[in-house]
Amino acid sequence: MTAEERRAILSIALQAAFADGLKHEREREEIRSIALSLAGEDGAAELAPIYQDVLLKKVRIEAAAAAVTDPAMRQLAYEMAVCVCDADGRQSEAERRFLTDLKGLLRLDPGDAVAFERDADAIVELIESAAPVLAAGSLPNPSGSAATARSKVSAEELDRSVLNYALVNGALELLPQSWASMAIIPLQIKMVYGIGKAHGVELDQGHIKEFIAAAGVGLTSQYLERFARKLLGGLIGKAAGKAAGKVGSAATGIAVSFATTYALGQLAKRYYAGGRTMNAVVLRETFQSLLGPARQLQAQYMPSIRQQAENLDMGRVIAMVRGA
Repeated sequence: MTAEERRAILSIALQAAFADGLKHEREREEIRSIALSLAGEDGAAELAPIYQDVLLKKVRIEAAAAAVTDPAMRQLAYEMAVCVCDADGRQSEAERRFLTDLKGLLRLDPGDAVAFERDADAIVELIESAAPVLAAGSLPNPSGSAATARSKVSAEELDRSVLNYALVNGALELLPQSWASMAIIPLQIKMVYGIGKAHGVELDQGHIKEFIAAAGVGLTSQYLERFARKLLGGLIGKAAGKAAGKVGSAATGIAVSFATTYALGQLAKRYYAGGRTMNAVVLRETFQSLLGPARQLQAQYMPSIRQQAENLDMGRVIAMVRGA
């Protein structure tokens, strides 16, 4: 992958993030923060100006697509764009138009595009089915009650569940397939749903997504961060997502996904046990305080993460999200 192709692919992913023009200001700020933080790493200085160019509409999608000449990289660019558009569920009409135009501009092999779209649709269904549509919870508790909620399962059982979700999400970062990163969010939704239910709170997806976003873990920004990190770190090779079964060495990605999931689970335990009284500011501050200890655990559990990765495929992930 050339430096020009890398910049073009990042530009396409960012343009996909803003394709519907409806991104919340908080999401835009999270994407900007990703750009700036990655720009501070060695070899990653191009992302911040790319973000600015996309936001100010200085880069046309036609020019970005034309800069990606390698067939495998064109397929990768399209897969990244699909994942970003699918981050918060079904695509909007504007996002569908964007992806249709992009597919033509990238001159993709129809069979490869259809195969990936089929996989992506399966993951979107996971996102939508990760938590049943029940009576919506609110954020925070509208009554303002500080009453604690006793869990129906032991703290040890909940901790084991959170750890298992973190291990699987860390393992997903090791897989080369593009759908692997897409599966992380539905598993996080499933985890939060289970923790809420254990405390007697029935949640819908709107509540869970708002909870995750309030903690500072945006849906679209999670995908962008993973893709940008892999691209800028040189972790995506010529085979892109086609090296099925090959386990990579994305240590940074594992740490981020493991730690994010683990910290999110611990935050959910505190939030629902405490009667849902934390506001958005407290949620974000508490989540940040939990990330450090979670990152330290990652090295301890690396053998387990690698073992999980060796046995993961889409069928198993789908079964996990659906509770089979």
